[in-house]
Formats: sequence, C-alpha cells, structure tokens
Amino acid sequence: MRFPLRSKFFLFAVLLAIAPLALVGQNLTRLARDELKSAANEDLTTVAAELRAAFDNTFQGRWLTPLMVIRNGIDSAELGVPQKVSLLTLGLEELPQVVALQLSVQGSDLPILVTNEGFASKMVQAGLEPIKVLSTPPDLIKAIQETGQFGRPLVSRLEETGHWMATLALPLTTKIAGRQVTMAAKINLAPLGEMVERHPFAQRGEITVIDQSGRTVLEDDARQLIERDIVASTLPLIVAGARADALEPYVRPDGTAFLGAYAFPDSFQWAVITELSEDKAYAVVNAITRQILIVGLVGFLLAGVGALVFARALSRPILKIGEVAALVGEGDFSARVENVRSRDEIGDLADRFNNMIAHLGERLELMKFVSRGTMSAIQSADETGMHRGGERRRVSVIFTDIRGYTEFSERVPPETVIEALNSYFDVQTDIVEQHGGDVDKFVGDALVAVFEGDDMESRAVACSVEITQAMIKLLEKFPEYDLHVGIGVASGEVVMGAMGAKERMDFTVLGSTVNRSARLCSEAAPGQVLIDQETRTAAAEVKDVTFQTLDPIRLKGYADPVLAFAASQA
Repeated sequence: MRFPLRSKFFLFAVLLAIAPLALVGQNLTRLARDELKSAANEDLTTVAAELRAAFDNTFQGRWLTPLMVIRNGIDSAELGVPQKVSLLTLGLEELPQVVALQLSVQGSDLPILVTNEGFASKMVQAGLEPIKVLSTPPDLIKAIQETGQFGRPLVSRLEETGHWMATLALPLTTKIAGRQVTMAAKINLAPLGEMVERHPFAQRGEITVIDQSGRTVLEDDARQLIERDIVASTLPLIVAGARADALEPYVRPDGTAFLGAYAFPDSFQWAVITELSEDKAYAVVNAITRQILIVGLVGFLLAGVGALVFARALSRPILKIGEVAALVGEGDFSARVENVRSRDEIGDLADRFNNMIAHLGERLELMKFVSRGTMSAIQSADETGMHRGGERRRVSVIFTDIRGYTEFSERVPPETVIEALNSYFDVQTDIVEQHGGDVDKFVGDALVAVFEGDDMESRAVACSVEITQAMIKLLEKFPEYDLHVGIGVASGEVVMGAMGAKERMDFTVLGSTVNRSARLCSEAAPGQVLIDQETRTAAAEVKDVTFQTLDPIRLKGYADPVLAFAASQA
C-alpha cells in the first residue's frame, strides 16, 4: 500500500504536536489516578474502622456496661423479688434502647419481665403481643448457657416491624428458691443503623453491614450479597472470628469495578464493608482526561493545517526528482531535475541527482565492456549475515505428557497447578539427567528430552520406564492430584541447530523423529511407554525392562500404521 510523502509529513507533524501532550497527559493521569486510589483506599479503611469502633463503643459503653451494673445490683441475696423488679424498672428507664429486661428462673416458664412502654405500644399497633415478642424463651437462655455466650449479643430481626434486635443474657450468682437466675435484655439496634445512614461517606459511597451468612443487617429489607467477591472474602473471617481489616478491589457481577474495605466489630459477628465505585473514585482523573482530549483535538487541528502547508512546500521538489527518476528508469539519461531553487538539503539532492544521472550514462557505456557473468556475480553478491542453520545428527527423543492435567487445572487453584507441575517436572528432569539426557523444552504439561551418544536408545528407554515408576510414587504422595504420565520414545536422524529470527533464535531439534516421538506420546495410555521400531532394535537388552510387541498403531500424519512396543519395568 502506497503512503505518499505528503501524508508522511502531515502525520509526522501531527504526531510531533500531539505525542508530547499525550505522553504528559498519560503520566499526569496515571499519577493522579494513583494518588486518588491511595486516598480512596485510606478513606475506605478509615470509615470502616470508624464504624467498627463506633459499634463496639456503643455496645460496650451504652449497653453492656450499664446492663452489667444493673445485673450486679440485682445480684444481691438481700434483695427480694419486688426490689429486683423495681431495679429492673429503674434501669430500663435509663436505657432507652433497651426495650425489655427480664429475670428467668431455671425450670420456670414464667419470667419476670419489664418492657419499655413506648416500644411495647409500637408492638401492639403492629398487631403483636409485646410479652411474646420481647421475652427471651427459656430454650434460648439454656442454649446461651451451654455455649458460653453470656454477654454476647444474638441478633435477630422482627419481620413484622423491621426492627433489628439484640438479645443479651447475663447470669446471676444468687439464686431464687435454689434455682439459677439469668438476666436477659432485648436491645433495639436502631442507633447502629442510624450511624450507617448518617455517616458522610454514605453520600458518595456504600456502607454495608453483613452477618456470617452474607445477609445485610440494620436495613429495613435484608439482602443476600454473597455473590459479591468482597462479601465472599469476609465470610470465612467472620465465622473464624478473625479481626484483620483489609482492602480489596473487585468487580461486581454487573461488571462495575469497585474499591472496597472491611473491618470486623469485636462485639458482633458482622463485617462493616465500605465500597466506592472506581468511576466515582477517579472522577477527577476523568475530568482531567476530558480536558486533555479537548486540548489535544485543538492541537491536532492546528498542527494539521500547518503540516499540510509545510508538506506541500517540502514535497514539490521531491516529486520532481521522482518524475525524473522514472524517466531515467525508462532509459532517458538526458532528463534533468530543473527549477529547484531551494537552498537546503533538497536543493543539494537535486544537484547530486543530476550528477548521478550523468555518471549513470557514462557507466552504461562502460557496461558494454563487462561480461554478463561478471555482472550477474556482482549483482548476486551480498554481505554475509549471521549464520543460522543446523546439522544432521542421530538422537533419541522422548516426549512425556501429563494425563488428566486439563481437568486437574480446572478444579484446583492456579497455585496448586503450578506446584504440581513443578513437582512432576523436577522428578522427570532429575531422571533424564541421571541417564545422560538433556531436556530440550517444556511445552505446557509436556517435557521433551534428547539423548545422544553411546547406548542412547537404551538410556532413553530406561529413563522413560523409571519416570513412570517415579510418577506412581508421586501419585501415592499426592493422590488428590490424580495425574498420570504417558511417554513416547523415537530414535533417528534430526536437524539440530540454531533456528528462528535474527534477534531471537532457539537451539532445538526438528524432523520426523521428533514428530514420531510426539505422536507415540499422544497414543500412550496413562503410565505407558511407547517406543518405535528403531529404538526397540537398538535397545535390545535393557536391565529390568521388558518389551511387549503391540499391534501397529495409526499415528497422525503417517499413511501406514507404525509398529510400536510397550516398555515396562520387569
């Protein structure tokens, strides 16, 4: 495809004007993006940590500590039941978020219950029985006692009203009628939800609180968010009781890229997740990019106009030189470049071109005195470049291939795949070197090795059989891998040498022997070694190896079936 000189000048001028701007813009955008990402990540982690601390401080300071004071006051053998009830009532008046306090006597289904009148009225308006809703069942108290969860909140949601409640139980040391007494409290968690809603970060990002099942809490409508990667990352940590805050960029199922952070309150089995979409995080960068594009477009238009004018003035004398060159090519050595008055390199080029035409005319006459053979030799002469090529050698080639690798790589993490491949290749490589072979290359899950010199066929066969035995031991060590190896061995002449491009070469072997080894490997069953006729003939006797003659095998690329043998340990 022809690319006119004027177009080249035009393109060069435009690139000269645009390239620096594009480079500066790219670096500026990258730096700004990195700074914004760092700031966004710091903001995300700070907000998550703030809410975590706020949740813990609210629970510990506003609820648990006062409730323990009430419990300690009630836990006195000198107080009768009426005094204990009075103390519960007074405590309830001082704790507006505690909507119910009760004393449960072991073995009794009738607890002593005191409720918040305002909250109880809301339950009545919703058609609920306050005593039934706000009392803590004996079974739940028994479960808390058996699991040692005293002082730990058990969170639930009233589906009828949407209220999120925490049930808290504290044991008493004194007994009533010789029976164990437990104080239970119902806490309205609305203040925690208001903290999330009113946080300034919620105006530009998302704050979500989830429980160990991946469900949102403190919201009117609980949602299941397990499909989000960041939520899935937190669930094992919630269940395990870990408290390691972290940052995590991820992509939601709808394709939106997000930056996220999470923290874990000590008082609840929750994770506080803060999220910000990359579009919002990088809004300033996007605005800068738009400005750069606008400035670049204006620069492109100005550079284009200037380039067209300059290219026209610069290319006119060059086009004249081209027209004269065409005439000279047709044999007209009287043509000359005229009317080029520019006092620069182009003017010098026109003068030199005219001188060249004159000299070519003279040399055309001189060519009549030179033979065609001499001219042909001169024309075909070329500088000797870097030598690339190869030489023929007789070798034995083995191909090994891991069976079941594809299924294995799909069911285990990539790290496990790499670890398994390394283990298998370590063992195979050691065995190849022990038998005097050389590993030519690794191709995916396959290994190619070359054997040269005396007894190369016997050494290749012994090496292959030993590899199959080593793979059996490796499978016993890692039975969950369920990987086996098939091996093909072929012997014959190959081309060995440096091959490839001038700047990138590879020293390798090529030829039908290599192809035959690969085809035999493809046909080998897991744990089987297939060898060709030439290898079998040369390796007549190999210590501790037996050979089984097989029916001829059809190999890809071969017109006739190929005689093959199975080698195995004696």
